[in-house]
Amino acid sequence: MDSSAFTDVFDEWTDSALEWVSDNGEFLFDYIRQVLEGLYDGILWLLQLPPFYVIALVVALIGWRAVNLWFGLASGVALALCFSMGLWPETMSTLALVLTATAIALAIGIPIGIAAGFFTALDRFIEPGLDLIQTLPPYIYLLPAIALLGYGPATALIATVIVAVPPAIRLTSLGIRMTPKEFIELGEALGMTPARMFLKIRLPFALPSIMAGINQSLMMAFGMVVIAGIVGSGGLGETIYGAIRTLDIATSINGAIAIVVLTMVIDRITQSAARLGTGRKA
Repeated sequence: MDSSAFTDVFDEWTDSALEWVSDNGEFLFDYIRQVLEGLYDGILWLLQLPPFYVIALVVALIGWRAVNLWFGLASGVALALCFSMGLWPETMSTLALVLTATAIALAIGIPIGIAAGFFTALDRFIEPGLDLIQTLPPYIYLLPAIALLGYGPATALIATVIVAVPPAIRLTSLGIRMTPKEFIELGEALGMTPARMFLKIRLPFALPSIMAGINQSLMMAFGMVVIAGIVGSGGLGETIYGAIRTLDIATSINGAIAIVVLTMVIDRITQSAARLGTGRKA
């Protein structure tokens, strides 16, 4: 069998398998879509409930406490800029998408990372899979998700969760393994149970690395925003994608500015939270 014949057989098998999964698992994927869109709609509703200046003020206060006064003021002004450009609903939609996807990714990634930190064999087993996820083009995740979940926020969430999970797993596992042996031996000498040793010794040492994983998961999620606009995710990604299709340069630049604002604000706040975690541990 030559290579072209093998490729044709493989492509036919892949298409048939995807069609079979779609036909026989329709009820399951409908349920998954409803759950994902329900989570997204709930967070979006909370973000859109107060006026824009309330959100800007809250972010400014968080930025002040987490970083410094000037950053807090700059964050509030930057969010006001998003409102002045007429992109506030899209900005909140993007933030809701990123927060929802990151929360799901952390709920998956942190427990797996903790297990991988304790069991070296598990860490070696999942490492190639994480490498594969981080090297494949994001479109690879979007196409099957479209086939199974259709267009909309659910498909964007699935693709975003996939790219946001690896940093959480890697850095959580690293943090668990970084616990100094002398502290573990001290806990054993004191007769601590494994659960108590985890909560009192391993977790405090791992917290800075876990916080760094949260930061990186958020950044990966923001990186998927524009790509997710292709599948009708809404928000700034869809705005930029639509502007590119119509060559509306001004709108695409405005959308890019809003994404940069969100990314920088969230990045600085989570980085400061990681440093605070390091300080408390010390």
